[in-house]
Amino acid sequence: MDSRDVDLRHLRAFLAVADTLHFGRAAEQLHMAQPALSQQIRRTERALGVDLFVRTSRSVALTPAGRVLQGRARSLVAQAARDLDEAVRVGRGEVGRLDVGFVVSALPLGPIERVQRFREQHPLVRVELTEGYTSRLLARVVRGELDLAVVRDPDPTDGVRLTPFRRERFVAAVPRGHRFADRSAIAGSELVDDPFVFFPAEAGSLATARNLAPVLRDGRGPVVVQEATTWATVLHLVGVGLGVTVAPASATLAAPDTVVLLPLTGTHESELCWATRADDDRPVLHAFIDAAD
Repeated sequence: MDSRDVDLRHLRAFLAVADTLHFGRAAEQLHMAQPALSQQIRRTERALGVDLFVRTSRSVALTPAGRVLQGRARSLVAQAARDLDEAVRVGRGEVGRLDVGFVVSALPLGPIERVQRFREQHPLVRVELTEGYTSRLLARVVRGELDLAVVRDPDPTDGVRLTPFRRERFVAAVPRGHRFADRSAIAGSELVDDPFVFFPAEAGSLATARNLAPVLRDGRGPVVVQEATTWATVLHLVGVGLGVTVAPASATLAAPDTVVLLPLTGTHESELCWATRADDDRPVLHAFIDAAD
């Protein structure tokens, strides 16, 4: 045997043991005898050439290889279930399913309303929504877990087609007691020495670079003193005085009243794109994008 002999049945059996760390309970879940399950796990280990579990008379634990396979196997089994579900729906005349991701900062631009409009126009297509960072959404598109995503300032990614559909200006967000709070507009570079509240770097290198570009002065950028994972949190932290930030205009529409928003001079813009797999030209994808536009 080799790794090509490991199929979904083997992966489901492995996951049952990995999740329960108990061969007896796993066998009950799978409706099979415990000795048969133990033999199947050993065949899987022989096929892969590694031990997946450390077994003693009293306990079962995952090896490092087993922990890696646990995550990968769960993704593979879930993807197979989604693919089979779509095939069944197509066979039943239900057309299919779309898994759509979106960045939270795009919410004020109406992606949920657009999904609803698409559902009304295409009632036989099932649409599932997922939110996340641009970088994580792109990774899920590559892995086939998402069919398309609304992403902001995405890094070029192998295997992904990016279709820009909207650009918008950045604005500065400062607390009400800030020295610039009474201004009608500012240059972003005037904030370079202020403490900044911002996203972690994992949000995406291009998104980070574009968002901070208005603030750069003489090659210097701001010092980030606090990170947050959503614009809502970033803006609330600005409102209590932890620092300032620069954000796409649509991301600030729900800013609390403790925050003052200031237009920025200059031409820096953020870009929203549709992200799809480069080799995916299904009509249902084009229909979704057309409905959204």
